Amino acid sequence: MSALVLAVLLSLVSAVAYAAAAIVQERVAAAGPSSTYAPVRRPAWWGSVTLNGLGAALHVAALAYGPLTLVQPMGALTIVFALPMSAVFIRRKAGAAAWRGAVMATAGLAGLLALTNGADADDLAMGSRLVLAAAGFGAVAALFVASKALRRAATRSVLLATAAGGAFGLASVFTKSVAEDWRSGLPLGELPILFAIAGFAISGLLLSQASYRGAGLAAPLATVTVVNPVVAAAIGLTLFGESFRYGTAGTAIALGFGVVAAGGLILLTTERLGASHQAKPVPPPGVPTMPGGRQEDTPDQTATPPALR
Repeated sequence: MSALVLAVLLSLVSAVAYAAAAIVQERVAAAGPSSTYAPVRRPAWWGSVTLNGLGAALHVAALAYGPLTLVQPMGALTIVFALPMSAVFIRRKAGAAAWRGAVMATAGLAGLLALTNGADADDLAMGSRLVLAAAGFGAVAALFVASKALRRAATRSVLLATAAGGAFGLASVFTKSVAEDWRSGLPLGELPILFAIAGFAISGLLLSQASYRGAGLAAPLATVTVVNPVVAAAIGLTLFGESFRYGTAGTAIALGFGVVAAGGLILLTTERLGASHQAKPVPPPGVPTMPGGRQEDTPDQTATPPALR
């Protein structure tokens, strides 16, 4: 078996593991809405953590056998695998709009990353890495705080998933940086970066768990799947000296793929918003409502009079 074929197989199994982990996380969130971030008492949640770890290990192994431009775009298959797996194992079918959005997001992301040229990448000094880590944690925290002010579950979910994808993307950036240093021996000065990787990875896991609460599977998973590598690619382009292939033409095509991926995310989000709107209970005729749609308390006409109780 050639190294390229092995990289493809490892990437496929990694995407399946990530998809299964996402489905389990979503089911845990649906079954226990009070356990928003880390339902540590639920064995199923620890199963999702194990699946995420397996997916990450297989992804790293795939990178050892295949080029980044092949392995990274295949990570977008997570959302493609998750939708049919969800329909088969938990009988939750996605609508046509969700499928179109997933395909658009996946195609746009794959095209964008396929045009990214990772050759001749520069390295960052330790001071710059620490500044980037601090800025990354600040951005993730800001998105989390902003999500607390949102009332709609779907929009809050997408914002939390954006924060999770950003955290995972930053973890990938720093992992790549540390891996480059490991080739020449890992100095003790890298310990702060190792802690930053752990912090971003844990933050991404908890935020992704929270993003599934009341929002289903498609929109949060697609958001994480797209934001994760886009953040990593943006940092690579701006700080590591990476570039798109084919010069100006390649940059223009990459921007087009970015628009396609964004359109897929918007389609997934609006589809989820429409589904949540249709699921809202409608009060029966004649029942007064209060501001915000909440029903007023009305006397129970069938209740037993106090004197007969």
